[in-house]
Amino acid sequence: MTSDRRRFLQVAGASVTLPLILQMAWPLRTASDAVAQTKYPNKLIHMLVGFAAGGPADIVARLVGDELSKGMGRPVVIDNVAGAGGNIATDRAAKAAPDGYTLLMATPGPIVVNPLLYQKLPFEPIRDLAPISELCFQPNILVTNISVPARNVGELVQIARAEPGKLTFASGGVGTTQHLAGELFKSVAQIDIRHIPYRSIAAALPDILEGRITMAFAAPSVVLHLVRESKLRALAMASLKRSPSAPDLPTMSESGFPGFDATAWFGLMAPAGTPEPIIDRLFRETVRVLALPDLRKKFDGLGIETIGNSPAEFAAAIHAETLRWAKVIKDSGTSLKD
Repeated sequence: MTSDRRRFLQVAGASVTLPLILQMAWPLRTASDAVAQTKYPNKLIHMLVGFAAGGPADIVARLVGDELSKGMGRPVVIDNVAGAGGNIATDRAAKAAPDGYTLLMATPGPIVVNPLLYQKLPFEPIRDLAPISELCFQPNILVTNISVPARNVGELVQIARAEPGKLTFASGGVGTTQHLAGELFKSVAQIDIRHIPYRSIAAALPDILEGRITMAFAAPSVVLHLVRESKLRALAMASLKRSPSAPDLPTMSESGFPGFDATAWFGLMAPAGTPEPIIDRLFRETVRVLALPDLRKKFDGLGIETIGNSPAEFAAAIHAETLRWAKVIKDSGTSLKD
């Protein structure tokens, strides 16, 4: 876990001690909760991804899944179950048998944000899912169609203020960090831009490239190659510090919006009730995978930073993220009607 992320967790959870956080989140299990699964795994393992192929969650899942397959001795199959901002895949994982053969590539939307936005969901992350490890995180980049005459965030704001309601921004669905980043941008810049949700941010790219959508906050793994090919224009990094993947790109804070942070994380979860020995095995294999030099090199090229924390630390991080996004949602007036 990076020092910046450690500091964030300390600040976000300063008023709540770690034992209380864990009590409010997932209860700690003991080995007596289940008999050790000595034959695990003995068949295919399915990893559910709530977004279409080609998006950041899918990319992380496939990179990690390939290496996880080698360590587990069984194939890890990636199942893309796109829709409802990741809610469909999350619900399917929550209702799967707790035997270690169904995993979820968890993202902030369905785990943290959607429970704050939806009046009713068919699952409760704290009740229905067990954390394994927070794998990595990735900032979002504010990109525009190449025809937009703005060369920086300030110029984009001026255009938006001159034409209220005309500019649009895409996301991978309601509740994703791309959506919340756009809502936060609307709030802090006091502009009127319209949200257009897609099944994944990758699915929105054709419309952004053709100019049917003005802009998006998107992961470097999805848009950076298009920026380098001059097919999209990058204006700012939506993180607290510049990214090694684009060191010359200023942050939103440097562009006039202090504290602007819309960073997406990716974690591994299993259905609640999965035996502790299986959770422990998956956690140990995940940490091994994240330490592989070849994987870290691939992550570096995509602007992804590894974390690899424990199940208890992951639970605490989710609680801290919930506190932060609850404030953003309240302050920005975000609603499902947008």
